[in-house]
Amino acid sequence: MNFKFHPDLKELLHLWPQIEAYQDLANKHGIHDIFQDNGGKLLQILLLLSLEQLPGREGNDARDSLGTEFELKSVNMELTKGFSTHHHMNPKIIAKYRKIPWIFALYNNIVIKSIYLLLPSGLEFFYEKWEKQWHDTGKDINNPKIPIKYVLENGHLLWDSASEHKLFWPKPPK
Repeated sequence: MNFKFHPDLKELLHLWPQIEAYQDLANKHGIHDIFQDNGGKLLQILLLLSLEQLPGREGNDARDSLGTEFELKSVNMELTKGFSTHHHMNPKIIAKYRKIPWIFALYNNIVIKSIYLLLPSGLEFFYEKWEKQWHDTGKDINNPKIPIKYVLENGHLLWDSASEHKLFWPKPPK
């Protein structure tokens, strides 16, 4: 075997202290690996919307200062046309989702472009479709997608990169 250092290693070593500083900030918000499970993007969404991450992997993802809990989703628009949901979509998961608003963050690679909000009523179309599919087959649905186009057409814009960090949040969702 012939291992040697890549020519870009010097640049990576130069950048690495800033990456560690980013991880230190993430640790303060309960994100212990910015490279896993969209941790770096999650931190950005939490800070942009002043949300608190909820612990654990089974419950909702975050809550605001009023106690409203949210499901958070992000997508790299360069790689896919839809938001992932749940690997075992079934009536129990759908019932949980029907109770909370969803926040959708759209990225071009790692650059955030916009954030949208959809209340449970705005997602009912999908809940009904998934419930019917589950009852027809009796099997959990593997990660059904919510199309980006649907979010853009039906969601409430909360933030976009052209807004100079201004939030478009007229009042908290009910």
